[in-house]
Amino acid sequence: MTHAQSSAESLPPRYFEQLYAQNPDPWQFETSPYEAQKYAATLAALPRPQYRSAFEIGGSIGVLTEKLAARCQSLLSVDVCAQAQARAKHRCRHLPQVTFAQMQVPQQYPDRMFDLTLVSEVGYYWGWSDLQKAQTQIAQHLEPGGHLLLVHWTPQTREYPLTGDEVHHAFWQQVGTHFRSLVSQREERYRLDLFERL
Repeated sequence: MTHAQSSAESLPPRYFEQLYAQNPDPWQFETSPYEAQKYAATLAALPRPQYRSAFEIGGSIGVLTEKLAARCQSLLSVDVCAQAQARAKHRCRHLPQVTFAQMQVPQQYPDRMFDLTLVSEVGYYWGWSDLQKAQTQIAQHLEPGGHLLLVHWTPQTREYPLTGDEVHHAFWQQVGTHFRSLVSQREERYRLDLFERL
């Protein structure tokens, strides 16, 4: 990690508000074959057919949220951007097990325990300090035997505080103390890691 990256601040909510104001689907979640393949791999990595209480950090417009809901008795999806979440709520309006909250993790975190936490394409928006806080919060609110699934784009971008690899490496540092590794795979443009809470 470079010094510039280590001192970088998390991207603020206004960054995402401006992005969604310009384009309601800025990453082509609804139409991209890459995203569809990655979502399929994300769901395939989950070892349990059903989760009792799942938490999705950074649900955006809810494309993955809708797919994930089929595997969850209860799913809480949070995002910092009201515009994105309005679309997610509409998309998932037929799914009573899905609830939404506008929330900025790690400054805010739900006061409950989960057996699945999903961090998909969101960790590199945190600065290093917030990533470390998020790691603590995630571990504290994940039940023993619960799963943490990380999925992140790996090419470097100038505007993000961290890279996908740096995010995953940080969680690998917790293997043996908070987690054990169940799945680790690297594709051409993203990587996926599944951890189990000790």
